[in-house]
Amino acid sequence: MNAAVEGFGALFTLEIAFCVLIGAAIGMLVGAFPGISATMAVALASAFTLTMDPIPGLAVLLTILIAAQFGDRVPAILINTPGTPASIATTFDGYALARQGKAGIALTASAYASAIGGFVGIAVLMFAAVPLSNLAVEFGSPEMFALVLFGLTMMIEVSGGRIVKGLIAGLFGLALGTIGRDPLDGSDRFTFGIPQLVEGIPFIAVIIGLFGIAEIFGQMLERGHAKDRAIQTFGRWWPNRSELRGMVKPVAVGSGVGTVVGVLPAAGGDIGGIVAWNQAKKVSKHPERFGKGSLEGLTAADSSSNAGVGGSVLTTLALGVPGDSVMAVMLGSMIIWGIQPGPTLFSQQPDLVYSIAGIMLFATVLTLGLSLLRMRGVAKLLELPNRFLWVVILTFCIVGTYAVNNSVFDVGLMVLFGVIGLLFRRFGFPAGPVVLGLILGPLAERNFRRSMELGGLETIYTSPIAVGLIVLAVLAVAVPRVRARLKARRQPPGDPEAPVPADDRTPTGVSG
Repeated sequence: MNAAVEGFGALFTLEIAFCVLIGAAIGMLVGAFPGISATMAVALASAFTLTMDPIPGLAVLLTILIAAQFGDRVPAILINTPGTPASIATTFDGYALARQGKAGIALTASAYASAIGGFVGIAVLMFAAVPLSNLAVEFGSPEMFALVLFGLTMMIEVSGGRIVKGLIAGLFGLALGTIGRDPLDGSDRFTFGIPQLVEGIPFIAVIIGLFGIAEIFGQMLERGHAKDRAIQTFGRWWPNRSELRGMVKPVAVGSGVGTVVGVLPAAGGDIGGIVAWNQAKKVSKHPERFGKGSLEGLTAADSSSNAGVGGSVLTTLALGVPGDSVMAVMLGSMIIWGIQPGPTLFSQQPDLVYSIAGIMLFATVLTLGLSLLRMRGVAKLLELPNRFLWVVILTFCIVGTYAVNNSVFDVGLMVLFGVIGLLFRRFGFPAGPVVLGLILGPLAERNFRRSMELGGLETIYTSPIAVGLIVLAVLAVAVPRVRARLKARRQPPGDPEAPVPADDRTPTGVSG
């Protein structure tokens, strides 16, 4: 109880309130503009928050993430383009509702569903984190190696079905993680005589390059593509009683599915939203409306993706394994701040967990209020030429990367990784596994080598927890593949479960 009082009490300052307000404004704008992912925004903001104390810095980053999860529904509903990957499933019914003259109802229902899902995820974070961490306290080097190995297998899950390319990208990230000082004996490795590489590849330069610069370069090369015009007719804004009653079940389904999926390392809100959409369709009295403008489908998807935020934060804090690509970026920032997520966090800094939950609660309430404001102005913002946005983002990328170490070398690396990220996109290689490899690779190496020094491989295969985690890692890779093949055999040709977006193209904002 004292930890809860201290954790929540630390938030009642003007500094925290200001940080949350700034994060909410940035996050809502980030979500509203297709092509600027939450991962990219958090990566950019990380460069500016590293000089802050941990709690104010986390207030900015977490609020950007939560607000982006609200703001991204606007372009998904109005122009059929997800603002971030988490709103992919929103397009299934949101745009159809908007074309029926129900854009106002869709935006309002989406905001309430997103908030309810967020509250459920936060509740799970507060009540499930301690039991999960108590189990994790039993972890030594063998168990931590197995846990990190399990996290590394999630490279496949963030590869979007491109398994081989995802593994190659992951191996590239692992290779980057070996640059710098040896974790045990302190000798230099693969620095090629470059002093700036002694401390390792600068994390911020990598993530800003892969997610920020690469995205801007990609948009510049595709600047000739036509841009969808936002729907301007909103209709009524508030659902009636019948519509509200019809949303109860899908919101409950979405919140439950999203929380479970969010806890799974690297699953992500985009996966949770699609899974919840399918589950809500199966239990609905009107499944034929799904994909044609169903409030049930819309609210199930949106409540799920927001509930997943609490689950991914839980996994990151309790196990030290990123819940998704955004949390991988945030994990890097925590480590730089001196916070080591994992089993010992709850014994050493229990108040921090409650501070994080309080920040998320405050951010959810604030962004709900902002989302309920009429969005006609946002629709006008969607008409702005992209070139104005590119200048602003590139400026922040350069300044933010330079500010971390006051290093022009870091800026050069950022541009280099921007080019690498662009090539990854052009040839279908996902960037997410690179981040996972860079973050988790050194942890895996450190714990594996310690285990070898303690007693060799025997310390791993004689540990029930380590063996169990390795089995789970194998199942995490194998079961979805087996299930997908069985499902493909049973499913008739040309009968997909989820609709393709109306314009039959890959949305701009789902790359990262």
